[in-house]
Amino acid sequence: MKKLLVTSLLIWPFTMMAQDSSFTIKGSIGKLNAPATIYLSYRTASGNMLDSAIIKKGRFEFKGTATSPIMATLSVAHQGEGLSARMDALTCYIDRGSMQVTAKDSVKNARISHSPINDAYKVYQQQLAPQEAIMKSLDARWARATNEEKKGSALRDSLMAIAAPVTEEKKKIQQEYIRQHPESYFSLVALKEIAGSRIDYNAIAHVFNGLAAAVKNTKAGVDFAKRLEIAKATAVGAMAPDFTQNDVAGKPVSLSGFKGRYVLIDFWASWCGPCRGENPNVVKAYQQYKDKGFTILGVSLDQNKEAWLKAIEADNLTWTHVSDLKYWNNAVAQQYGIRSIPANFLLDKEGKIIVSDLRGEALEKKLAELMN
Repeated sequence: MKKLLVTSLLIWPFTMMAQDSSFTIKGSIGKLNAPATIYLSYRTASGNMLDSAIIKKGRFEFKGTATSPIMATLSVAHQGEGLSARMDALTCYIDRGSMQVTAKDSVKNARISHSPINDAYKVYQQQLAPQEAIMKSLDARWARATNEEKKGSALRDSLMAIAAPVTEEKKKIQQEYIRQHPESYFSLVALKEIAGSRIDYNAIAHVFNGLAAAVKNTKAGVDFAKRLEIAKATAVGAMAPDFTQNDVAGKPVSLSGFKGRYVLIDFWASWCGPCRGENPNVVKAYQQYKDKGFTILGVSLDQNKEAWLKAIEADNLTWTHVSDLKYWNNAVAQQYGIRSIPANFLLDKEGKIIVSDLRGEALEKKLAELMN
Protein backbone atom coordinates (compact mmCIF):
# COMPACT_ATOMS: atom_id res chain seq x y z
CA MET A 1 0.00 0.00 0.00
CA LYS A 2 1.36 3.38 -1.04
CA LYS A 3 0.61 6.40 1.17
CA LEU A 4 1.08 10.05 0.21
CA LEU A 5 0.42 13.12 2.36
CA VAL A 6 -0.56 16.06 0.19
CA THR A 7 0.22 19.19 2.20
CA SER A 8 2.67 22.06 1.99
CA LEU A 9 2.94 22.72 5.70
CA LEU A 10 2.82 19.75 8.03
CA ILE A 11 3.32 16.01 8.14
CA TRP A 12 1.00 14.38 10.65
CA PRO A 13 2.88 12.08 13.07
CA PHE A 14 0.72 8.99 12.63
CA THR A 15 3.07 6.88 14.70
CA MET A 16 2.36 9.11 17.68
CA MET A 17 -1.39 8.52 17.59
CA ALA A 18 -3.04 6.35 20.19
CA GLN A 19 -3.56 2.73 19.26
CA ASP A 20 -7.35 2.94 19.68
CA SER A 21 -7.51 5.57 16.91
CA SER A 22 -6.59 3.07 14.19
CA PHE A 23 -8.98 2.08 11.40
CA THR A 24 -8.97 -0.72 8.87
CA ILE A 25 -10.90 -0.90 5.60
CA LYS A 26 -11.05 -4.32 3.98
CA GLY A 27 -12.66 -4.64 0.58
CA SER A 28 -13.70 -7.00 -2.16
CA ILE A 29 -14.61 -5.82 -5.68
CA GLY A 30 -15.57 -8.73 -7.90
CA LYS A 31 -12.70 -10.20 -9.90
CA LEU A 32 -10.66 -7.02 -10.34
CA ASN A 33 -6.95 -7.58 -10.42
CA ALA A 34 -3.72 -5.63 -10.99
CA PRO A 35 -3.16 -3.09 -12.43
CA ALA A 36 -6.59 -2.06 -11.05
CA THR A 37 -5.93 0.45 -8.26
CA ILE A 38 -8.12 1.83 -5.49
CA TYR A 39 -7.54 5.21 -3.87
CA LEU A 40 -8.66 6.42 -0.45
CA SER A 41 -8.76 10.21 -0.06
CA TYR A 42 -9.76 12.27 2.95
CA ARG A 43 -8.80 15.42 4.79
CA THR A 44 -7.10 15.68 8.17
CA ALA A 45 -6.07 18.67 10.26
CA SER A 46 -2.65 18.52 8.63
CA GLY A 47 -3.74 18.32 5.01
CA ASN A 48 -5.22 16.05 2.35
CA MET A 49 -4.49 12.35 2.69
CA LEU A 50 -4.25 10.09 -0.34
CA ASP A 51 -3.66 6.33 0.01
CA SER A 52 -3.57 3.82 -2.82
CA ALA A 53 -3.61 0.05 -3.04
CA ILE A 54 -3.33 -2.40 -5.92
CA ILE A 55 -6.40 -4.64 -6.09
CA LYS A 56 -5.35 -8.31 -6.10
CA LYS A 57 -7.93 -11.00 -6.84
CA GLY A 58 -10.63 -8.46 -6.06
CA ARG A 59 -9.25 -7.61 -2.62
CA PHE A 60 -7.67 -4.57 -1.04
CA GLU A 61 -6.98 -3.17 2.41
CA PHE A 62 -6.28 0.24 3.96
CA LYS A 63 -5.05 1.09 7.44
CA GLY A 64 -4.75 4.46 9.12
CA THR A 65 -5.80 6.57 12.09
CA ALA A 66 -8.94 8.57 12.77
CA THR A 67 -9.66 10.19 16.12
CA SER A 68 -13.09 11.33 14.84
CA PRO A 69 -15.33 10.44 11.88
CA ILE A 70 -13.91 11.71 8.58
CA MET A 71 -15.66 11.92 5.21
CA ALA A 72 -13.67 9.99 2.62
CA THR A 73 -13.81 8.87 -1.01
CA LEU A 74 -12.93 5.45 -2.37
CA SER A 75 -12.07 5.68 -6.09
CA VAL A 76 -11.20 2.82 -8.44
CA ALA A 77 -9.01 3.06 -11.54
CA HIS A 78 -10.08 -0.19 -13.22
CA GLN A 79 -7.16 -0.16 -15.66
CA GLY A 80 -4.67 1.41 -13.25
CA GLU A 81 -4.90 4.69 -15.17
CA GLY A 82 -4.55 6.95 -12.12
CA LEU A 83 -6.89 9.42 -10.48
CA SER A 84 -9.42 11.32 -12.58
CA ALA A 85 -12.58 13.35 -12.00
CA ARG A 86 -14.89 10.75 -13.56
CA MET A 87 -13.73 7.68 -11.73
CA ASP A 88 -15.82 4.90 -10.24
CA ALA A 89 -16.16 6.35 -6.72
CA LEU A 90 -17.98 5.99 -3.40
CA THR A 91 -18.35 8.58 -0.63
CA CYS A 92 -18.23 7.09 2.86
CA TYR A 93 -17.02 7.81 6.38
CA ILE A 94 -14.01 6.33 8.12
CA ASP A 95 -13.85 5.97 11.87
CA ARG A 96 -11.80 3.98 14.35
CA GLY A 97 -12.30 0.23 14.08
CA SER A 98 -12.81 -2.01 11.05
CA MET A 99 -15.26 -1.92 8.16
CA GLN A 100 -15.92 -4.07 5.13
CA VAL A 101 -16.59 -2.81 1.58
CA THR A 102 -18.14 -5.32 -0.82
CA ALA A 103 -19.04 -4.83 -4.50
CA LYS A 104 -19.68 -7.06 -7.51
CA ASP A 105 -17.89 -4.88 -10.04
CA SER A 106 -18.16 -1.18 -9.18
CA VAL A 107 -17.23 0.51 -5.91
CA LYS A 108 -19.93 3.16 -6.39
CA ASN A 109 -22.49 0.38 -5.82
CA ALA A 110 -20.64 -1.16 -2.89
CA ARG A 111 -22.22 -2.27 0.36
CA ILE A 112 -20.49 -1.21 3.58
CA SER A 113 -20.84 -3.45 6.63
CA HIS A 114 -19.58 -3.52 10.23
CA SER A 115 -19.57 0.28 10.28
CA PRO A 116 -22.04 2.12 12.57
CA ILE A 117 -20.99 5.52 11.18
CA ASN A 118 -21.82 4.46 7.62
CA ASP A 119 -25.11 2.88 8.73
CA ALA A 120 -26.07 6.27 10.19
CA TYR A 121 -24.84 8.05 7.05
CA LYS A 122 -27.08 5.87 4.89
CA VAL A 123 -30.15 6.73 7.00
CA TYR A 124 -29.31 10.45 6.82
CA GLN A 125 -28.80 10.30 3.04
CA GLN A 126 -32.10 8.51 2.52
CA GLN A 127 -34.02 11.25 4.31
CA LEU A 128 -32.56 13.90 2.01
CA ALA A 129 -32.55 11.84 -1.21
CA PRO A 130 -35.57 13.50 -2.94
CA GLN A 131 -34.25 17.02 -2.39
CA GLU A 132 -30.69 16.06 -3.35
CA ALA A 133 -31.96 14.48 -6.59
CA ILE A 134 -33.74 17.71 -7.57
CA MET A 135 -30.70 19.84 -6.78
CA LYS A 136 -28.47 17.49 -8.76
CA SER A 137 -30.77 17.80 -11.78
CA LEU A 138 -30.65 21.61 -11.52
CA ASP A 139 -26.85 21.50 -11.41
CA ALA A 140 -26.86 19.25 -14.47
CA ARG A 141 -29.17 21.66 -16.33
CA TRP A 142 -26.88 24.58 -15.55
CA ALA A 143 -23.85 22.55 -16.70
CA ARG A 144 -25.59 21.96 -20.05
CA ALA A 145 -26.47 25.64 -20.46
CA THR A 146 -25.07 27.57 -23.40
CA ASN A 147 -22.89 30.64 -22.86
CA GLU A 148 -25.83 32.75 -24.00
CA GLU A 149 -28.10 31.18 -21.35
CA LYS A 150 -25.50 31.73 -18.65
CA LYS A 151 -25.11 35.39 -19.60
CA GLY A 152 -28.84 36.04 -19.34
CA SER A 153 -31.03 35.85 -16.24
CA ALA A 154 -33.95 33.75 -17.50
CA LEU A 155 -32.42 30.32 -16.92
CA ARG A 156 -30.77 31.34 -13.66
CA ASP A 157 -34.05 32.76 -12.33
CA SER A 158 -36.03 29.69 -13.35
CA LEU A 159 -33.56 27.34 -11.66
CA MET A 160 -33.50 29.48 -8.52
CA ALA A 161 -37.30 29.46 -8.41
CA ILE A 162 -37.15 25.67 -8.19
CA ALA A 163 -34.13 25.53 -5.88
CA ALA A 164 -35.41 27.94 -3.21
CA PRO A 165 -38.38 25.87 -1.93
CA VAL A 166 -36.38 22.63 -2.27
CA THR A 167 -33.59 24.11 -0.14
CA GLU A 168 -36.12 25.23 2.45
CA GLU A 169 -37.69 21.77 2.54
CA LYS A 170 -34.26 20.19 2.96
CA LYS A 171 -33.55 22.53 5.87
CA LYS A 172 -36.79 21.49 7.60
CA ILE A 173 -35.91 17.80 7.19
CA GLN A 174 -32.44 18.45 8.63
CA GLN A 175 -33.90 20.34 11.58
CA GLU A 176 -36.26 17.46 12.33
CA TYR A 177 -33.41 14.96 11.99
CA ILE A 178 -31.38 16.95 14.54
CA ARG A 179 -34.35 17.05 16.91
CA GLN A 180 -34.86 13.29 16.71
CA HIS A 181 -31.17 12.27 16.66
CA PRO A 182 -29.13 14.48 19.02
CA GLU A 183 -26.69 11.57 19.47
CA SER A 184 -25.96 11.28 15.72
CA TYR A 185 -22.80 12.68 14.18
CA PHE A 186 -24.92 13.64 11.18
CA SER A 187 -26.95 16.01 13.30
CA LEU A 188 -23.73 18.00 13.53
CA VAL A 189 -23.20 17.64 9.77
CA ALA A 190 -26.75 18.93 9.19
CA LEU A 191 -26.34 21.80 11.67
CA LYS A 192 -23.11 22.96 10.02
CA GLU A 193 -24.87 23.06 6.65
CA ILE A 194 -27.84 24.97 8.08
CA ALA A 195 -25.51 27.44 9.81
CA GLY A 196 -23.64 28.27 6.59
CA SER A 197 -20.53 30.38 6.34
CA ARG A 198 -21.84 33.14 8.62
CA ILE A 199 -23.38 31.71 11.79
CA ASP A 200 -26.41 33.31 13.44
CA TYR A 201 -25.34 32.63 17.02
CA ASN A 202 -28.78 33.06 18.58
CA ALA A 203 -30.36 30.64 16.11
CA ILE A 204 -27.65 27.97 16.15
CA ALA A 205 -25.96 27.89 19.59
CA HIS A 206 -28.86 26.36 21.52
CA VAL A 207 -29.27 23.64 18.88
CA PHE A 208 -25.58 22.77 19.10
CA ASN A 209 -25.75 22.71 22.89
CA GLY A 210 -28.56 20.16 22.64
CA LEU A 211 -26.38 17.63 20.83
CA ALA A 212 -24.91 14.68 22.71
CA ALA A 213 -21.55 15.27 24.40
CA ALA A 214 -19.93 12.56 22.26
CA VAL A 215 -20.91 14.47 19.12
CA LYS A 216 -19.76 17.83 20.46
CA ASN A 217 -16.44 16.31 21.52
CA THR A 218 -15.52 15.12 18.01
CA LYS A 219 -12.94 17.21 16.17
CA ALA A 220 -15.70 18.64 13.98
CA GLY A 221 -17.73 19.44 17.09
CA VAL A 222 -14.83 21.19 18.82
CA ASP A 223 -14.06 23.17 15.65
CA PHE A 224 -17.70 24.21 15.31
CA ALA A 225 -17.79 25.30 18.96
CA LYS A 226 -14.87 27.63 18.22
CA ARG A 227 -16.78 29.07 15.27
CA LEU A 228 -19.76 29.64 17.57
CA GLU A 229 -17.59 31.60 19.99
CA ILE A 230 -16.45 33.83 17.13
CA ALA A 231 -20.07 34.24 15.98
CA LYS A 232 -21.03 35.29 19.52
CA ALA A 233 -18.18 37.82 19.68
CA THR A 234 -19.20 39.35 16.32
CA ALA A 235 -23.00 39.19 16.69
CA VAL A 236 -25.22 42.25 16.36
CA GLY A 237 -25.10 44.11 19.68
CA ALA A 238 -21.59 42.91 20.60
CA MET A 239 -18.60 45.22 20.84
CA ALA A 240 -16.52 44.62 17.74
CA PRO A 241 -13.26 42.82 18.67
CA ASP A 242 -10.33 45.20 18.41
CA PHE A 243 -7.45 44.47 16.06
CA THR A 244 -4.31 46.04 14.67
CA GLN A 245 -2.94 45.48 11.17
CA ASN A 246 -0.61 47.38 8.85
CA ASP A 247 -1.91 49.83 6.28
CA VAL A 248 -0.65 50.29 2.71
CA ALA A 249 2.44 52.12 4.00
CA GLY A 250 3.26 49.39 6.55
CA LYS A 251 2.01 51.51 9.44
CA PRO A 252 -0.06 49.77 12.19
CA VAL A 253 -3.71 50.80 12.34
CA SER A 254 -6.09 49.80 15.16
CA LEU A 255 -9.87 49.58 14.99
CA SER A 256 -10.10 51.24 18.41
CA GLY A 257 -8.64 54.40 16.87
CA PHE A 258 -11.89 54.95 14.91
CA LYS A 259 -14.18 55.39 17.91
CA GLY A 260 -16.43 58.43 17.69
CA ARG A 261 -17.45 57.61 14.10
CA TYR A 262 -19.71 55.08 12.44
CA VAL A 263 -17.30 52.53 10.94
CA LEU A 264 -17.79 49.94 8.23
CA ILE A 265 -15.26 47.09 8.52
CA ASP A 266 -15.17 45.94 4.91
CA PHE A 267 -13.60 42.55 4.07
CA TRP A 268 -12.64 42.28 0.39
CA ALA A 269 -9.80 41.45 -2.02
CA SER A 270 -8.56 42.58 -5.41
CA TRP A 271 -9.13 39.04 -6.80
CA CYS A 272 -12.75 38.88 -5.56
CA GLY A 273 -15.14 39.63 -8.45
CA PRO A 274 -18.25 40.14 -6.27
CA CYS A 275 -16.22 42.48 -4.02
CA ARG A 276 -15.13 44.61 -6.97
CA GLY A 277 -18.71 44.63 -8.23
CA GLU A 278 -19.93 45.86 -4.83
CA ASN A 279 -17.26 48.57 -4.48
CA PRO A 280 -19.18 51.27 -6.42
CA ASN A 281 -22.03 51.01 -3.87
CA VAL A 282 -19.57 51.33 -0.99
CA VAL A 283 -17.86 54.31 -2.65
CA LYS A 284 -21.22 56.04 -3.15
CA ALA A 285 -22.15 55.63 0.52
CA TYR A 286 -18.72 56.81 1.63
CA GLN A 287 -18.82 59.94 -0.52
CA GLN A 288 -22.26 60.82 0.78
CA TYR A 289 -21.59 60.32 4.49
CA LYS A 290 -17.83 60.71 5.06
CA ASP A 291 -18.31 64.28 6.30
CA LYS A 292 -21.15 63.26 8.62
CA GLY A 293 -19.28 60.97 10.98
CA PHE A 294 -18.91 57.85 8.81
CA THR A 295 -15.76 56.10 7.63
CA ILE A 296 -14.59 52.72 6.31
CA LEU A 297 -11.76 50.42 7.34
CA GLY A 298 -10.98 48.02 4.52
CA VAL A 299 -9.45 44.64 5.39
CA SER A 300 -7.99 42.91 2.35
CA LEU A 301 -7.49 39.17 1.91
CA ASP A 302 -4.91 39.80 -0.79
CA GLN A 303 -1.55 38.08 -1.08
CA ASN A 304 0.02 40.36 -3.65
CA LYS A 305 0.59 43.91 -2.43
CA GLU A 306 0.85 45.37 -5.92
CA ALA A 307 -2.52 43.89 -6.93
CA TRP A 308 -4.05 45.20 -3.69
CA LEU A 309 -2.78 48.76 -4.24
CA LYS A 310 -3.84 48.77 -7.92
CA ALA A 311 -7.38 47.71 -6.99
CA ILE A 312 -7.62 50.44 -4.34
CA GLU A 313 -6.66 53.04 -6.92
CA ALA A 314 -8.75 51.61 -9.77
CA ASP A 315 -11.92 51.41 -7.65
CA ASN A 316 -11.34 54.81 -6.00
CA LEU A 317 -11.35 53.38 -2.47
CA THR A 318 -10.10 56.48 -0.67
CA TRP A 319 -10.47 55.27 2.90
CA THR A 320 -8.03 53.44 5.24
CA HIS A 321 -6.95 49.95 4.19
CA VAL A 322 -5.09 47.22 6.09
CA SER A 323 -3.84 43.73 5.29
CA ASP A 324 -1.26 41.17 6.39
CA LEU A 325 -1.24 39.77 2.83
CA LYS A 326 -2.00 36.24 4.07
CA TYR A 327 -5.02 35.48 1.85
CA TRP A 328 -7.68 33.46 3.75
CA ASN A 329 -5.29 33.24 6.70
CA ASN A 330 -5.63 36.99 7.27
CA ALA A 331 -5.60 37.32 11.06
CA VAL A 332 -8.53 39.75 11.20
CA ALA A 333 -10.62 37.64 8.83
CA GLN A 334 -10.05 34.62 11.07
CA GLN A 335 -10.79 36.67 14.19
CA TYR A 336 -14.15 37.68 12.67
CA GLY A 337 -14.96 34.24 11.27
CA ILE A 338 -14.89 35.33 7.63
CA ARG A 339 -15.31 32.40 5.22
CA SER A 340 -16.64 34.29 2.19
CA ILE A 341 -16.27 37.79 0.83
CA PRO A 342 -17.49 40.47 0.41
CA ALA A 343 -18.42 40.73 4.07
CA ASN A 344 -18.84 43.73 6.34
CA PHE A 345 -19.79 44.94 9.81
CA LEU A 346 -21.27 48.37 10.53
CA LEU A 347 -20.31 49.75 13.98
CA ASP A 348 -21.79 52.58 16.00
CA LYS A 349 -19.66 55.39 17.43
CA GLU A 350 -18.78 53.30 20.49
CA GLY A 351 -17.66 50.32 18.43
CA LYS A 352 -20.77 48.18 18.86
CA ILE A 353 -21.92 46.07 15.90
CA ILE A 354 -25.19 47.43 14.48
CA VAL A 355 -25.63 45.18 11.45
CA SER A 356 -23.59 43.01 9.10
CA ASP A 357 -23.37 42.18 5.41
CA LEU A 358 -25.10 45.21 3.92
CA ARG A 359 -25.26 45.01 0.12
CA GLY A 360 -26.28 47.32 -2.71
CA GLU A 361 -28.20 50.36 -1.51
CA ALA A 362 -28.76 48.83 1.94
CA LEU A 363 -25.64 50.52 3.39
CA GLU A 364 -26.72 53.92 2.13
CA LYS A 365 -30.25 53.46 3.50
CA LYS A 366 -28.97 52.32 6.90
CA LEU A 367 -26.62 55.29 7.16
CA ALA A 368 -29.47 57.65 6.21
CA GLU A 369 -31.53 56.13 9.01
CA LEU A 370 -28.70 56.51 11.51
CA MET A 371 -27.78 60.06 10.52
CA ASN A 372 -31.40 61.18 10.76
